[in-house]
Amino acid sequence: MKISRDKCAIMKNTEQLINNVIGQLEGVKKMMADNRDCLTVLIQLKAAKAALSSATAKLLSDNLLSCSTESKGKQSEQIKQLITELIKN
Repeated sequence: MKISRDKCAIMKNTEQLINNVIGQLEGVKKMMADNRDCLTVLIQLKAAKAALSSATAKLLSDNLLSCSTESKGKQSEQIKQLITELIKN
């Protein structure tokens, strides 16, 4: 299946957000290896979790907006799938 130019941009943006989360988690691992205090580690884990939630919401939002510009026959099914994923999480 060919991915539209808009969807390629969406994926690239999402990939960058996920790379940021990975960087945060690598920092947390280093903090743990350095025996940093638990509260500091927990704060950073919470920040990583929030960043991942933000990336998820951004991907969902961008895809819903992208679907609204695609052909109507496909649009309805894609939106249903995205909403189903949102409800599961």
